[in-house]
Amino acid sequence: MKIHQVEESEEAIALREKKQFDKMTKTPIPRLVISLGIPTMLSMMVTSLYNLADTYFVSLIGNDAITAAVSNLLALMSIIQAIGFTYGMGSGAIVSRRLGKRDREGADMVASSTFFISAISGGVILLFGMIFLTPLMKLFGSLDAETIGYSKEYARYVLVAAPFMCMSFVLNNVLRAEGKAVLSMIGLITGALVNVVLDPILIFAADMGIAGAAIATCASQIISFLILLFMFLSGKTIVRLRVRAVSFKASVYWDVIATGFPSFCRQILASLCSVFLNRAAFNCGVAAYGAIEGGKAAQAAFGVVHKVFMLAFSISLGIGQGYQPVLGYNYSAKRYDRVKSAYLFTLGFSTALMAVFCVFCGIFAPALMRVFSLSDMATEIGALALRLQCITMTMLPLNFMAGLTYQVVGNKAIASLLSVSRQGLFYVPFVLVLPNIIGLLGVQSCQAISDFFAFFFAIPFTLMFFKTLKKEQATIE
Repeated sequence: MKIHQVEESEEAIALREKKQFDKMTKTPIPRLVISLGIPTMLSMMVTSLYNLADTYFVSLIGNDAITAAVSNLLALMSIIQAIGFTYGMGSGAIVSRRLGKRDREGADMVASSTFFISAISGGVILLFGMIFLTPLMKLFGSLDAETIGYSKEYARYVLVAAPFMCMSFVLNNVLRAEGKAVLSMIGLITGALVNVVLDPILIFAADMGIAGAAIATCASQIISFLILLFMFLSGKTIVRLRVRAVSFKASVYWDVIATGFPSFCRQILASLCSVFLNRAAFNCGVAAYGAIEGGKAAQAAFGVVHKVFMLAFSISLGIGQGYQPVLGYNYSAKRYDRVKSAYLFTLGFSTALMAVFCVFCGIFAPALMRVFSLSDMATEIGALALRLQCITMTMLPLNFMAGLTYQVVGNKAIASLLSVSRQGLFYVPFVLVLPNIIGLLGVQSCQAISDFFAFFFAIPFTLMFFKTLKKEQATIE
């Protein structure tokens, strides 16, 4: 693959690099975090919103089986995201540290190498998914013939988009790592708008049904990727994608994968949790309502709740990813006072935003469910599940912030432990046990209970990081 890129003089690139370094290490922390975090948060929220839009337009068809089919494919999306986030977060963390050390050539090498390996990995997902499509749909929770058929129809187009999605994660995170969150936002928002516009046209005007929604999703991902790639090829970035910068050293890829491994754990667990949730929801829905329609309604309801919840989580995730380059630059530049300030400000800011969101969702939960044209059974199931999750929603940022911080500073073991704690240590056991004890209520409450335990699990690691910062600060004073 040959990449044509606008070439600049080394002096111009060095000047832009120095200007960005000064911005990241001298701008007041609140202003810097907000300037980087708000665009990233908006990007993540828009991404979540267009996922919601997809579900909304599909739900207008008026068939819980179709809504359930789209919801069950959250597991497939999580697998693609696991690969993309591994490369994206891994390369982003390393790039921000390299730029903090003024090592632009090293940053180019990491970004270029990761870009190409992500394309290959996305191709492997596409090939594997197409070969084992039916078994995968059954594994992901489509348990009756009607839902399986709809799931396969939608999944084919998602798989086609997989390579572009994996590469987009890398481009997005490298842009954020160098402090260009606005450029990242442009690519994501444009793709989201394309999806929202195409959904009603293809689903209803072209009478393509669920296939129309899938094509809209695929097209939006490809367009978003092309816009992000243009940002690099047009010389708008500090980091450059260059074929000659691609490394053939296994250690480079191992470092990226090891650094991004906490993100991989988080997303793979999300996929696993989705599988367990779909099966528990179906079985408990059938038991609670005495009919297979109850199972389909429960799956549809939890699919909507999950996407509303991911909109809330995107607030924490977006602000956190805006904080990531601030942490990377200042930690490498040994500005430990700014690292602590950035951590505390970001945690407080994201928690406050989450509080506003959870109050809104708690009050209007039934109305939010009815927006998606769910059946009465699905609306009843979803409203209670959403309200239960709102109780502990403000506890989300601490666990995520702690894991992200250790990931960026290079402590891979603790970062991995924190990333698996919320879903792996707590959610999986609860979703396997509680439904057998209290039925459908167990499915509805397991996420809130998991978030409660994950919050307290993160506290000692947060205190330990502050203690380490204090020691590091003492060595340079």
